[in-house]
Amino acid sequence: MNNRKTMVIPIIILNYNSSSDCRKCISSLKRQEDIDMEVVLVDNRSKEEDLIALRTLATEQGCTLIENKENRGYNAGNNIGLRYASEKGYKYALIANPDMEFPQTDYLLKMAAKMEENEEIVVCGSDIITPEGNHQNPMRESTYFEELFWPITTLRNRKKKAWFLMDYTKSECCEKVSGCCFIIRLSFAQDIGFFDEKVFLYSEEPILAKQVINRGYKMYYLANAQAVHCHIKSEKGDPKKRIYLFEKSRKYYLKYYSGYPQFALTCLYLSYKIHHLFYTK
Repeated sequence: MNNRKTMVIPIIILNYNSSSDCRKCISSLKRQEDIDMEVVLVDNRSKEEDLIALRTLATEQGCTLIENKENRGYNAGNNIGLRYASEKGYKYALIANPDMEFPQTDYLLKMAAKMEENEEIVVCGSDIITPEGNHQNPMRESTYFEELFWPITTLRNRKKKAWFLMDYTKSECCEKVSGCCFIIRLSFAQDIGFFDEKVFLYSEEPILAKQVINRGYKMYYLANAQAVHCHIKSEKGDPKKRIYLFEKSRKYYLKYYSGYPQFALTCLYLSYKIHHLFYTK
């Protein structure tokens, strides 16, 4: 008889017209061993047919389903799940995009164990790979001049195929982790008033990273835990809309979280005007 199941981890999956991905993700999660979980599906006002499929999935798999009546973005949607988990008294929660899969059956156990080791760690990310074998963690923030001179930075990163990444082979405290999958200490989530809902999409990761730093806590990257991000770039939607959302969110981050002086911010805003013209012409 296995007596090691002493912790329950809520898995918060934010759905927006991705019920088929949710099914694959949950099927993968069900193979986790030596730890209990509650899968919390938050629907971000999907189309009716997808919502019906999600309701069926929740019933079949015994998931908690919360139907959001308004889509206010990634952070706001995940906050619904985080508040639910906090009210139930959970210690941690795993945020996972619907297109995540978990081949390691001890993934959750490893992530929770790392959080238990050190109370200063409030966010922990794992090694995340694409089906092609590309690694997406751990991340770093761009420097001021990398952002200001974005054409040079873009060309360099495309050539090296490394977009602000650090060494994925080493477990250590890091600057930033991908928002597609990470575990968060719920007492910290409560302390910061949950995720900042002023951004609809993009810049969630640097905002969270700054919130961790500003409160004197740590963000950690665990190299021996690995998940797969089955993201398909062609399914991202209208590129012009994505550029608009990215620039809007990035400017919000720069203004309220970067700590740059006003003159530096003005230069970046001008650079982003050029960025907008270049990508939306």
